Amino acid sequence: MIEDGGTDQGTVTTVQRVGDTIRRPPGRWTPLVHALLAHLEAAGFHGAPRVLGFDEDGREVLSLLHGEPGMNPWGPALQGAVGLRQLGRWARDYHEAVRGFRPPQDAEWFAPDARWRPGLIVRHGDLGMWNSVWSGDRLAGFIDWDFVEPGEPVDDLAQLAWYAVPLRDAGVQARCGFPDGAPVHERFLGLCEAYGGDIGPDAVLAALDRMQVREAARIREQGGHGRAPWNLMLRRGDAEEIDAERRWLARNKVVLLGR
Repeated sequence: MIEDGGTDQGTVTTVQRVGDTIRRPPGRWTPLVHALLAHLEAAGFHGAPRVLGFDEDGREVLSLLHGEPGMNPWGPALQGAVGLRQLGRWARDYHEAVRGFRPPQDAEWFAPDARWRPGLIVRHGDLGMWNSVWSGDRLAGFIDWDFVEPGEPVDDLAQLAWYAVPLRDAGVQARCGFPDGAPVHERFLGLCEAYGGDIGPDAVLAALDRMQVREAARIREQGGHGRAPWNLMLRRGDAEEIDAERRWLARNKVVLLGR
């Protein structure tokens, strides 16, 4: 957790903790994010920061989620079934809360290619474990909602599986805390089961394959035009890494599904 008065540099901006609040410079997408977070608060969803307005310097003010981010190597909760169950339930609760939200007509999305249409939801868009906050073994919620974008509920679940199982190679699994490899079959099916509903494991893997194609293409397209932060992602080889992870997914599909 950031110390009171301390700062942290994220992908999009620098944040500062002031007491029990987080202060951040706003962006053109901030009104959309604030509308979403206000909707979630009104719906009784507690797994996201609350909007508290702006300070005297014009920075947005958000409530602080108390806890530690899920950085490598993961803690016991994330390495175990208890963390995965909470992640699945968080996604389910979020989708129930967000279902009635409609973006403002003048909404601006962080990603220039994001397009809203009826029938979609607004998904978090960046469900890496580095954005999850844990108070001991309890998931407090997710931070960094800048990358919200239109999508299907299965997209959030697919992204959670990508990063939380993780559906990535042995090197990444070792850095997460699985030196002998993560039990990906059990973890993947456990996450899907915790989410519940009518989204099956096959649908999650298909959605992840589509997502990886889109994400790699977005990095190449937006990064190729010099747009931040995709230009940084392009330079450090993120698109090629995603291509490799998509190949890993194809090779391991039978293992993940157990058939």
